[in-house]
Amino acid sequence: MKKLKRISTYTFLSIAAFVSIFPFLWMVVSATNKSVDITKGRLLPGGYLLENFKKLLDTTELGTALWNSAKISVLLTILAILIASLAGYGFEIFRSKVKDIVFSILLLSMMIPFAALMVPLYRMFAGISSAVPAIGMDTMSAVILPTVTTAFLIFFFRQNSKMFSKDLIEAGRIDGLGELGIFFKIYMPTMKTTYAAAGIITFMSSWNSYLWPLIVLQSPQQRTIPLLISTLGSGYAPDYGLSMLAIVIATLPTALVFFLMQKHFVAGMMGSVK
Repeated sequence: MKKLKRISTYTFLSIAAFVSIFPFLWMVVSATNKSVDITKGRLLPGGYLLENFKKLLDTTELGTALWNSAKISVLLTILAILIASLAGYGFEIFRSKVKDIVFSILLLSMMIPFAALMVPLYRMFAGISSAVPAIGMDTMSAVILPTVTTAFLIFFFRQNSKMFSKDLIEAGRIDGLGELGIFFKIYMPTMKTTYAAAGIITFMSSWNSYLWPLIVLQSPQQRTIPLLISTLGSGYAPDYGLSMLAIVIATLPTALVFFLMQKHFVAGMMGSVK
């Protein structure tokens, strides 16, 4: 009976794993085939990978799109985790009734969908464009500023800060460190798993962001990789091989970041401090 239960468990897990990974495998295989083969449902690797890659380079600004996405994602990740960690640390370490009320209001803001904020944000940045073009429409700043940090990240850092030893803070104060010194020299190194988890979440979210960049980035030179991919499938006769190859290329950076920091991500999400 025990052996039968183990066999059924592994069978179920194997089927679930296959169902989960099949779309990615199909995407990789499709990147090596022509569009007509993909339409016919071919599931075997083809010999058109280099041809699709050459065509992708010739017909699109792939390098520019990847560079734009990398700039936005890296800068946004650095700013977001720095600001959110400062806020989360402050909410937890310097407790007061007023701060608890502000934090509750901050959590309530998580219930507002971003779609409800797009029109006011668009009007705001459209108005800024005439006065300060550097942070107006069709700029990297217009993509970064509205999402420079989120209520979720602040909540995430505050919850993890509950496990940060208050004795370390007192020891730092005795040694003559100021509050910022304690934060940068003690808190940040101690909470590295939390920073790793927050960094992965923010980077992946920024890299895959589509709707807001679609609204504010109006010139082809400013397109990010999700916007580039969307243009590949917008014609009357889309090239599915080209689209699949572009999606594979766009997936690689996020997959690489996740697998390199997977252990830290799991530890950070569990709220551990190492």
